[in-house]
Amino acid sequence: MSESKFSRRDFLKVSALGAAGALFMPSGLAAATASKKESKKTSANNQINIGFIGMGQQAMHLLNGFKTIEGVRIVAGCDVYDVKRARFEKRVKQYYAEKGEKNCKVDLYEDYQELLARPDIDAVVIATPDHQHALIAIAACKAGKDVYLEKPMTLTIYEGQQLRKAVRKYSRILQMGSQQRSSAEFVQAATLAREGALGKINRIKLYVGRVGDNTTASPTPYKLAKQEVPSGLNWDKWLGPLSEQYYYNSDLDPVITIDPEQNEQLWGAWRWYQGLGGGLMTDWGAHMFDIAQWAIGKDGNGPVEIIPGGYSYYDNLTFKYDNGIILTEQKFDGGKQGVKIYGENGWIQVCRDEYIASDPKFAMQKEENQSNVPYETKVGHYQTFINSVRSRIDPNVPVEVGHSSCTVCTLGNIANQLGRPIVWNPIVEKFMNDPEATKLLHYDYRAGYSLDV
Repeated sequence: MSESKFSRRDFLKVSALGAAGALFMPSGLAAATASKKESKKTSANNQINIGFIGMGQQAMHLLNGFKTIEGVRIVAGCDVYDVKRARFEKRVKQYYAEKGEKNCKVDLYEDYQELLARPDIDAVVIATPDHQHALIAIAACKAGKDVYLEKPMTLTIYEGQQLRKAVRKYSRILQMGSQQRSSAEFVQAATLAREGALGKINRIKLYVGRVGDNTTASPTPYKLAKQEVPSGLNWDKWLGPLSEQYYYNSDLDPVITIDPEQNEQLWGAWRWYQGLGGGLMTDWGAHMFDIAQWAIGKDGNGPVEIIPGGYSYYDNLTFKYDNGIILTEQKFDGGKQGVKIYGENGWIQVCRDEYIASDPKFAMQKEENQSNVPYETKVGHYQTFINSVRSRIDPNVPVEVGHSSCTVCTLGNIANQLGRPIVWNPIVEKFMNDPEATKLLHYDYRAGYSLDV
């Protein structure tokens, strides 16, 4: 297919504010058809009951957003750490008490399966460490719950494939926590790029940051000191499918107190270590690679070759696409975490709450901005999920988009780990004649855990 025809096809399929909905409308309609009775039931009582699974630092931001949405009720929470269950209960009860309710009830669980067994819960918010995402989200789909899932979607590419299958098999709504898809500056940048305002796109730079002295965004071997597990933390459940070689350190599940209140002093460090997380490549890459793929019409698709920085004459981690676009993960403008899109007519640079363009005709359209609201607490993206739960139409970041964006990040980690180029077929989602890379599509779960869709 010629490049001009491909661009025209993408333009017809992708709208400014609903790229994902347009690309995946057939699945969305299937979900709507399969869920007519459920939709009527939800409309009748007009209340969406939500349970939280994982109640750490990010979940507290999500709670601050979801609890304010009209017609939403927070009814339950689950975490493997008792002090985090207590904090969640305190905040939920306090919120409803301030609204005039005298006998607010919120149920707490250590085992997510008990929460999922509740027939009165319509949807769940999953904000656990990445290695639990696939197992819990698939279980939620099988239990008939819709899912708001924190990014990155999964720890491995195979997990993403299985979760995608489960969402469609059980006709569920899944919204990824890719808030930038609902943020005005990123919407405009991606829209102008897709609609051709920048002309032919030839280059994208994006930067996801670095941790400590790590020269790449990929995770490093686990090296924290072994500590005694606190009495209120179920470490076996925290590990889930992971090997017991990953011993406890408080940095993995930061300690908090209730009275006096002392919240997390750092983000859970599991994300920085191989086997536990994907480093900044997935932690922030799940946001920035997501925008880059959206801007070039590659949702549900991906690069065909990934070359690590330092290999041959490549200074930076490089992703090549079949349409000739080159994407590099590298610092720009002093090291801001963001995306810079280059076309034959100019460029657009977009970061959170920042938008810069080479020409005034690409300037940001003025609109009211919740600049005084913490980014993770802005309600718009969560409201999109609730609207989809009611309508049974896919949200703006459905499972297919979450999977393809997460896959790009993971491919970057695999190339860095192997220290050589890898060739990827994004259509069939396989490495080309590369058994070594293929082994990294997944890892062996410990006994008792499996991805059963």
